[in-house]
Parts: sequence; C-alpha cells; structure tokens
Amino acid sequence: MTLQQLRYIVAIDRYRSFASAADALGVTQPTLSGMVGKLEEELDVKIFERSSRRVATTAAGAAIVGQAARVLMEAGRLTEMVSEMKGAVAGEFRLAVGPSIAPYILPDFIRLYMEDYPGVTLSVQEMRPDAMIRALREATLDAGIAATGHAAGVYEIPLYTERFYVYLSDDCRRRLPVFDPAALEHEHLWVMREVQCLRQSAFSFCKGRIGRRHVYEAGNIDTLIRIVDANGGYTIIPEMHLPMLTERQRANVRGIDGDHLSMRKVSMYIREDCVRERMLNTVVDTLRRFMPRGMMESALCRGGIRL
Repeated sequence: MTLQQLRYIVAIDRYRSFASAADALGVTQPTLSGMVGKLEEELDVKIFERSSRRVATTAAGAAIVGQAARVLMEAGRLTEMVSEMKGAVAGEFRLAVGPSIAPYILPDFIRLYMEDYPGVTLSVQEMRPDAMIRALREATLDAGIAATGHAAGVYEIPLYTERFYVYLSDDCRRRLPVFDPAALEHEHLWVMREVQCLRQSAFSFCKGRIGRRHVYEAGNIDTLIRIVDANGGYTIIPEMHLPMLTERQRANVRGIDGDHLSMRKVSMYIREDCVRERMLNTVVDTLRRFMPRGMMESALCRGGIRL
C-alpha cells in the first residue's frame, strides 16, 4: 500500500470516474486502474463498483476512502511542518477565492505573488464559499478567501473590511445630491445574485418602504452597473470596484451613512490543524502591497498571522 494508491482512490471517489480522476492526477487510465486493482487485491476488498455508465464506491470502500483521506492529510502536514522548520517558502499552495471578491484582488495578487515567491507552485480558483469550506475540510485546499461568516471545522482569519457604496442612475443622481434611501422608495433596486452580503446591504435600504418594490437580480457588478445606466434605479457596489468606473460613472456614486449595513468583512479560511504559518503570511504580505490604505486588518499589518 502506498500514498500514491491512496491518492488514486480518493480522486476516483471524488470524480466518480476513472477517466476524470486519471486526467486530474496526470496519469493514464490503465495505470490508475492497475494500481487500484492491486490495492483491492492487497486488502481483499472491493472499493469501487464499476459499470459502463458510472463508478460507485462500495460501503467498505467509503470507509477505506475516508481513512485514506485522513492519512494523506497527515502526510501532507508532515511535509508542511518540515518546510516550516526549514524556513522555506516553496512547494504547492492551493488557494480559492469567492466570486464576488476574485475580480478585485486576483489580477494584482497573482502577478505580485509570482514575482515574489517563484519557488511556490500557486494554484488559484474561484469557488463559492460553501464549496470552499467543504474543500478545506477535505484537505483539497490550503486556504480560501471569502466574505466573513461562520463555518464549523475551519479557522477564520479576518483580512480586510470593505465599504459599500450606492451607484445611481443619471436621473437619480441629478435629484439626489446626498444619498437618502427614503427618496428611492419607488426606484428599481438591482442586486447581485447569490452574494449574501450585497443582498443584505441592498435590502437594508428597503426596510420601511411602502408600495410597490422592484427588485431584480444580475450575475455580476459590471452587469448591474450597465443595467442601472440603461434602465435607471440604483445598486450597491463594493469599494474596490470604484477604480473600475469611468470618470462619468464616479459622479453617480454616493456613500452610505446612518444605520444601514454598509460594509463587508473578508476573511481567510484555513483548516484548524494548518501549520503553514509562513506560507499563509505570503498571502497577507502580497495583499498588503496593493490593497487600499487602511483597509487591511491592523493586527495583520503589525504582526502578520500567528498560528
């Protein structure tokens, strides 16, 4: 039994396909099938039921795959501990970023990170927060960046706080020099689909509104802004989107004051048993190079991450 064989069965269980698992692992399907067959023979148990249409994990196989995942996690932690003790910043680092955050940090982050840490094999992907937390628990990710929330079984490190702003149509802007939600009672409100913090901020303005309320949903901030420009009304945009606006569009931006929810907190999520303190601080140090002044958590700026 080898760690390689354990990686193979975990991958097959995840993808439910020998072909997809082989592709993800960078091996041929015959090699994968042969190694799994040898493991089943050694353990004298069938791990997978194979058919022409699908691959299913047997009851005994599910227990074996679960234990294999734990063994691989511990083996990975051993490698991480040695790297940390040597003070090395090298190896593979798998990072996920939420889709409502990725457009604002990934372009600069990837460029600067690759310049500063050429010894790290960086893998970055956009991922919804629920899938991100699940991947962290399964040890298929090293860290994730998403809006702050509550997730059992992972550790949360606050990174930065970002203000929200109101983006108005030209018609709204001309008669609303200072933002007042009460004055928008009969205006269209456009919100971003499946991004809870933006929805909460938007709907906090609706409290107390009477009469007909028009709420529409779009898939991204750029779409929301184009909809507002073409159809009137208003939307909510995060602070880091402001540099992406044209000079004319910036005239339509208003700050949010008072008791309304007007910011989001963004955190890094890691496994509770993570030991890669030095690697995690490479993320913090890279973010500090381009994030707006005063946005990052002050404790991180002073001392970085301490596990």
